Amino acid sequence: MKITEQIKQPIAYEMELFEQKFQLSMSSKVALLNRITHYIVNRKGKQMRPMFVFLVAKMLNNGEVSERTYRGASVIELIHTATLVHDDVVDDSNRRRGFFSINALWKNKIAVLIGDYLLSKGLLLSIDNNDFDLLKIISVAVREMSEGELLQIEKARRLDITEDIYYDIIRQKTATLIAACCSLGAASVKPNSPEVETMRKFGELIGMAFQIKDDLFDYGEAKIGKPVGIDIKEQKMTLPLIYALNNSNKKEKSWLINSVKNHNKDKKRVKEVIAFVIDKGGLDYAEEKMKAFQTEALSLLSQFPNSEFKASLELMVNYVIERKK
Repeated sequence: MKITEQIKQPIAYEMELFEQKFQLSMSSKVALLNRITHYIVNRKGKQMRPMFVFLVAKMLNNGEVSERTYRGASVIELIHTATLVHDDVVDDSNRRRGFFSINALWKNKIAVLIGDYLLSKGLLLSIDNNDFDLLKIISVAVREMSEGELLQIEKARRLDITEDIYYDIIRQKTATLIAACCSLGAASVKPNSPEVETMRKFGELIGMAFQIKDDLFDYGEAKIGKPVGIDIKEQKMTLPLIYALNNSNKKEKSWLINSVKNHNKDKKRVKEVIAFVIDKGGLDYAEEKMKAFQTEALSLLSQFPNSEFKASLELMVNYVIERKK
């Protein structure tokens, strides 16, 4: 059995019901909208986000979920999908998970409007049901994701990212959404309890480990759907690169910065940068940091009684850093 299916096992019923509720939450009176949302629903990814919501809720609530749990999972998926649709427009990307992106099929104007529609659907789902605590969690996540993206763009222009700034960027860009999933799961069954913050922290730690794993893929892994060296080509400062920069002499530093800034489209130079970062121990360092986040996440889980839901969350933490794509 695939590890993702193993993780999903204790919440298989909820995930099936969630899919039906999620499709309903997207419906509209406009035929074009329904055609596009149908296309989106049929090309979903691993659905890690709703899985976090249900696993956390069931772990904290003796295996029970509430209607709020389904709404929390739908809200996070609606808003996450909206950000992906907008990202593809911003990046001028024609593919998403191996299929054509919305902007490739229906052009940018429609893609932006679809993103806005999904965002408003998510917000209204919470407002209409007076889930203001859930709405606050998700709104904070959207704000942080936007700030993280803009911080990364600002820093990429000057390539002056320290390790601390890098953590700030990935905390906001990637970890905040997984943190929101876990705190939504907790808040849906135990509103205003200390567990909401504990699970938010747990999700954040997983998100940090997840992003560092993504950074490591840039230095070569089998078929991951992301070309090797793409972060260097896009002038993204990742942890292995930051470590190599911090541990270089003046001459090496200026060669490295010049390579990333001015020669990032030169395949041979990108290969040299990759070899240099590996040689400086950048990958080993990043892996060490990733495992530290993993250990901290697992220690937060250890305070809860054993259950199949907790076991699935532990599997999820390990999957994040052992995945091959």
